[in-house]
Amino acid sequence: MKKLFSVLAAIFVAAGILPFRSEIVCCAEEPEISAKAAVLISADTGEIVYEHNSRQKLPMASTTKIMTTLLCLESGELHEEFVVDSEAIKVEGSSMGLREGDIVTKYALCCGMLLPSGNDAANAAAVRIAGSIEAFAGMMNDRAREMGLSRTFFVTPSGLEGEGHGSSAYDMAILTREALKNEMFREICSQSSIQLEFGNPPYKRWLKNTNKLLTMCNGVFGVKTGFTDEAGRCLVSACTRDGMELICVTLNDRNDWEDHSRLYDYGFGCVRKTEIPLPDGFELDLAGAAEEKLKVAPEELPVTVTSKGNSTAEISLRVIAPPFVYAPVNRGDIAAQLEISFGGREVRRIPLYAQEDVSVKKKASSKKKKNWFEKIISEVGRIFS
Repeated sequence: MKKLFSVLAAIFVAAGILPFRSEIVCCAEEPEISAKAAVLISADTGEIVYEHNSRQKLPMASTTKIMTTLLCLESGELHEEFVVDSEAIKVEGSSMGLREGDIVTKYALCCGMLLPSGNDAANAAAVRIAGSIEAFAGMMNDRAREMGLSRTFFVTPSGLEGEGHGSSAYDMAILTREALKNEMFREICSQSSIQLEFGNPPYKRWLKNTNKLLTMCNGVFGVKTGFTDEAGRCLVSACTRDGMELICVTLNDRNDWEDHSRLYDYGFGCVRKTEIPLPDGFELDLAGAAEEKLKVAPEELPVTVTSKGNSTAEISLRVIAPPFVYAPVNRGDIAAQLEISFGGREVRRIPLYAQEDVSVKKKASSKKKKNWFEKIISEVGRIFS
């Protein structure tokens, strides 16, 4: 039996919604911050821990590059060398230092976007992937709709303002939550500096991260800074403490470093890890076996990070599996996946393992018993043969 199966496998059964209520009271008072808009969410569930004008659409400057980098990483061929588009890199503002004729890779451009916040890197990536900045902006908006970012609209890949370009603090937090599922994105944004090789001819050089919070706040490992005259100081960060992870976004915030630190100190006092209650087990339909059902279960109870005082956290469970599991099956085989969602947004999927061995059903004998007349004829034939 195959250990893994396609995510396109048919949804076999919905296990139903199990309401999960957790009353979590935060002892600390909400901090006073200077941001025009802010939000703090659980990276696990997307649940809001703190918010201030979190749904207001505002310019978000270079935090835009979170989406640009994610699409670049997902486009593939990250280490294939190519020459940057000479027009794309002619852009004002922060730069990774690209010049006409430079040979780069998409991976280098991703580092150039997330660390020194290169507008040249963002434009070069957009043209390489989509053929033009306008076409790439269309890709960004398509992906935003897929994520349910209802207050987000992209005009440029860099974050330099265009008419209508903007997002909300909450939308940026949800975008970041998705981006951090990409291990390479997570690794790049956590680097204080990185050595790359690009140029004409390529040569080694260092890029430095503009995110000072990496060394200022305990547990912070990313994500992206931003600034324009219109947007003000914008900051998206992520922080892990005691196995729990939070994402913080502030827009138009003159004291962003301090505000993020205060919000994390507050937020981690308002969340906790909680085991998700599950049924005793799940059953799948069997084919090719004497048994009709196969019992499956996770290795251990999944844990989620929930917040906030007087909230109702609705955890829904869904078993995803093929229509039938075919024998033979060995105990410990991965037979299905359990999708865990919070508020309609997927948290994670965990494997469900077979709890027993199942053998192939033995076929009934196809030999037909002879009646008394056939037995006589057969015996006579044997004697005279």
